[in-house]
Amino acid sequence: MKVKRVIYFVFGATFLSLGAIGAVLPLLPTTPFVILAALCFGKSSERAEKWILSNKYFGAYIENYRNKVGIPLKIKIRSIIFLWAALIVSMIYTWSFLTFIILLIVGIVISSHIYLLKTKQE
Repeated sequence: MKVKRVIYFVFGATFLSLGAIGAVLPLLPTTPFVILAALCFGKSSERAEKWILSNKYFGAYIENYRNKVGIPLKIKIRSIIFLWAALIVSMIYTWSFLTFIILLIVGIVISSHIYLLKTKQE
């Protein structure tokens, strides 16, 4: 059983790392990785689960998902602004038509996804 818990912990740490990278890199989603990390940490150790649930950066993602509360409007707006800022910088930096089209499609899809998520009433 100990090996299984270690494997869950390693997966949890990996998913949390991907979620953290996704917080600054617009092509990786943050929320699914953080939720998977919480699930893995929950199966690995109570201490790790408590840590991620109380984490000031990721705890809210998990609680909002578990309680089906939604995302605050200001977070949605910030996410979309940050997404497009990063995409525009990437488009300018690469200056390739194909990359421009791909990033434009990615931006539209992710913006639509964020917009369609339930908005948390404050």
